[in-house]
Amino acid sequence: MTPLLAVDDLRKTFGGGRALFGVPAPAVRAVDGITFTLSAGETLGLVGETGSGKSTLGRLVLRLIEPSAGQVRFEGKDVTAASTAGLRALRPRMQMVFQDPYGSLDPRMTAGQIVAEPMIAHGIARTEAAERARELMSRVGLRAAMAGRYPHEFSGGQRQRIGIARAIALDPALIVLDEPVSALDVSVQAQILNLLAEIQSRAGVAYLFIAHDLAVVRHVSDRVAVMYLGRIVEMAPRDALYGAPRHPYTVSLLSAVPHADPARERAKARIRPIGEIGSAAALPSGCRFHPRCPRARIVGARGGETVQAAGAQLPRVCVQDDPCLTPADDPGHVAACHFPDEA
Repeated sequence: MTPLLAVDDLRKTFGGGRALFGVPAPAVRAVDGITFTLSAGETLGLVGETGSGKSTLGRLVLRLIEPSAGQVRFEGKDVTAASTAGLRALRPRMQMVFQDPYGSLDPRMTAGQIVAEPMIAHGIARTEAAERARELMSRVGLRAAMAGRYPHEFSGGQRQRIGIARAIALDPALIVLDEPVSALDVSVQAQILNLLAEIQSRAGVAYLFIAHDLAVVRHVSDRVAVMYLGRIVEMAPRDALYGAPRHPYTVSLLSAVPHADPARERAKARIRPIGEIGSAAALPSGCRFHPRCPRARIVGARGGETVQAAGAQLPRVCVQDDPCLTPADDPGHVAACHFPDEA
């Protein structure tokens, strides 16, 4: 069965040319060889720290920014090679909801005009678009009478509902959700997540759900991909990844998720990476996580073939060899780690 979305070896490098006074500008490999598929009606959660390349990947998938290399196929069509007219024809089927509910809406337009805008842009008559915009506002939990209000008259959660109404106006098959609830209060987050689930159930839309909150991602996703410095380091069905993570970066992220039971939270072991996330402009050799990896330090302390790196004796393979995504016993579970079975 052909997937709805197929991403193959997608890359985006920023900079790398000549900067001021002829000093070479560093090349930032923001997305560096990403491959995955997404089926109709499926939700793929994409998680990682700030700077991992998640948002850039989401924009590349929709070709809101141009890729440096690789391919994106949507409904069998090559998005990366599409002409301006071809891309315009694809736009109704692939939409985006942005993180900032305050900055993503035009303050000079009413809510009704914002929701109607994509429909008018794709040839729907203004009167019909305005009527459908009111229907969509009702569908996302806003009163149709609010269509004449401006964005500053709405709360953050209401603004995000307007953004969702705009995204579903043209009946898309794919929506990229870039941190859609991170700027909202916890109580409002639950309402938006329930709304997204209801829309997916009714319309069969697929979601690429970008977030840094693993508790939220667990609630909404069918599969989860973990990004670090431009690469996917682990990808698996939701329950497999949360139940038996294989990459030490994933383990550290999950250990930071708070537990609802205070006693279990106090007893839980926290596994913290060393230092802060590195720069995509100065990538380390070998495994990109090795300078921060607690597992590499444990394995290196046992002896064997090691080298001095990042202030410790680390396995040579971690420092020098870039690991590939390799499958685990669970179907669909892959991880890029030289020691995935180590505790």
